[in-house]
Amino acid sequence: MGSERIKDLRREIDALDREILRLLNARAQKALKIGDLKREQGMPLYTPSREKEVVSRIVSHNEGPFPTKALKVIFREVISACLSLQRLLRVAYLGPEGTYTHQAGIDFFGSSVEFVPVPFVEGIFQAVERGQAHYGVVPFENSTEGVVSTTLDLFSSSPVKITGEIYLPVSHHLLCLSGHRGDIEKIYSHPQATAQCKKWLSLHMPGIPVVDVPSTAEAASRAAQEKKAGAIASRAAALLYGLKIAEEGIEDVKENYTRFLVLGMEEVPPTGRDKTSLIFSVAHKVGALCSILSLFAEEGINLTKIESRPSRQKPWDYLFYVDFEGHTEEDRVKRALDGLRKRALTWRVLGSYPKYSKKGEGE
Repeated sequence: MGSERIKDLRREIDALDREILRLLNARAQKALKIGDLKREQGMPLYTPSREKEVVSRIVSHNEGPFPTKALKVIFREVISACLSLQRLLRVAYLGPEGTYTHQAGIDFFGSSVEFVPVPFVEGIFQAVERGQAHYGVVPFENSTEGVVSTTLDLFSSSPVKITGEIYLPVSHHLLCLSGHRGDIEKIYSHPQATAQCKKWLSLHMPGIPVVDVPSTAEAASRAAQEKKAGAIASRAAALLYGLKIAEEGIEDVKENYTRFLVLGMEEVPPTGRDKTSLIFSVAHKVGALCSILSLFAEEGINLTKIESRPSRQKPWDYLFYVDFEGHTEEDRVKRALDGLRKRALTWRVLGSYPKYSKKGEGE
């Protein structure tokens, strides 16, 4: 009796699966029609804010028992697949395959895009600038080690815009071919990953040299070719390059996140939950920086980050990077930027884009 009931339920599931397939194809047909209309009107085919809106709305209607986390992943892939029918997106990322930047790109765009590995951050900016990639994904800052200076410096000379952001929890593992820590005589890793594990390394691997490489995936790739070498990299990199985990979770701070930025050449429309990034320089006089920052306070705009970097134009000359809540199309932001234009020596808005929020899509 029980086995017959199971067969009945499975037949019902098969029928539901066919209905889901029919609806997915119906959705794809609608997406294709929207793509045709966008081309006729010269509109961008991909709108990150629209994707977030769709997934957030679906999540808000979920009454269970289907898990919300899985629902987000499924609809991200549905949207990614439908978009690929309109145009296959090319997304440049800090490669090779298996880096944290690669994972951030998958989390943001889904897997139905063409991911293009680039060995250096500068190359990602160039690929987007030259139209070799529609978008790029770059690491920007870590919750324990701070900003990635190479990425920040490139914004001062590049016309690319920030079109999105994603925060990725990062856990580092010590990998090697044998899976035994005692076999390791040299460790490869990216400088940021090494810095995030420096206490563990000094305590457990004293005297073992650490060699800097362009990415954690490159570190894993090299360790896979040397019996006495190890790598600090991700679990995904271990699987990809045939390594074993000698030690899990060697990062010094367990709540370890990296913020990645999505680069593009198009403006992103407001969503109501936005962030804006800009860079500017000020004259060397008393109160110059305070005068500019007060513009945002007067408009009730919350600054979420400020960072200074050498301008590289002359000694002791600095650029200031600022993140704040709001979009350049908001009146209060326009007023603040009008004041900034009058008081700053140089300035440029790097982009307004949907703010990452754990209550929203995919966070």
